[in-house]
Amino acid sequence: MTVFGNYARYYDLLYKDKDYAGETAYMTALLKKHAPRAQTLLELGCGTGLHAALLAERGYAVHGVDVSHTMLAQAQARAAQLSPLLQTRLAFSHGDVCSVRIGRKVDAVLSLFHVVSYQTRNEDLKAQFDTANAHLEAGGVFLFDVWYGPAVLTDRPAVRIKRLEDEAIRVVRLAEPAMRPNDCCVDVTYHVFITDKASGVVEEVHETHHMRYLFQPELALLLAQSGFELVHAEEWMSAKPLGFDTWGACFVARKMTVVSNQ
Repeated sequence: MTVFGNYARYYDLLYKDKDYAGETAYMTALLKKHAPRAQTLLELGCGTGLHAALLAERGYAVHGVDVSHTMLAQAQARAAQLSPLLQTRLAFSHGDVCSVRIGRKVDAVLSLFHVVSYQTRNEDLKAQFDTANAHLEAGGVFLFDVWYGPAVLTDRPAVRIKRLEDEAIRVVRLAEPAMRPNDCCVDVTYHVFITDKASGVVEEVHETHHMRYLFQPELALLLAQSGFELVHAEEWMSAKPLGFDTWGACFVARKMTVVSNQ
């Protein structure tokens, strides 16, 4: 996921219409339901730290991990602007979600904004699930969202254009998808044009994101191989049952307790 190296400069602008506050409230409700005693969280793929900061405001201690040094720098800069109390609840470190180990356990692990769908191979999915399991206390929960297969195949990805701007830059992003059905993947090529309003200079960024769409039975199987039980599934944010129109699916898995045969 090093593709995000050049993305961080205007990442927040591109997603300024994303409802981070609403998503944080939604995740908090899921945590209260499935892990009511949770106080410590690990966020795998924390980006620029917006979710982490909002969760800290709700009383959670959050450790965010991301592979992008640039995004982590923005997350740390964001945290530095918060109150001393909130700063004590936030930590960020560099790492790959498939292999990172922070050296301590938490009550719940989050992986948001389709980070799981970036793991396009079975071994990578299992590696990320192993990472989540390794950091959870017994009975802890893993909450994540993915591109949901039935909806991707029903309402197939199409070319999209997004235009945004602030006082300094103007961004136009063209997204061109190419499906690989035998791999259950969509390769989304982004052509991004960033115009500096003061100078008129245009910067171009070209990158391809490889996204895997997933199905509930395969997720249940892979999660079980990593020591999880899939306990809940619903449409992201709406809480509706999963269906052919569910592009964003949310899953909650619980770390299974190992029972000795002796």
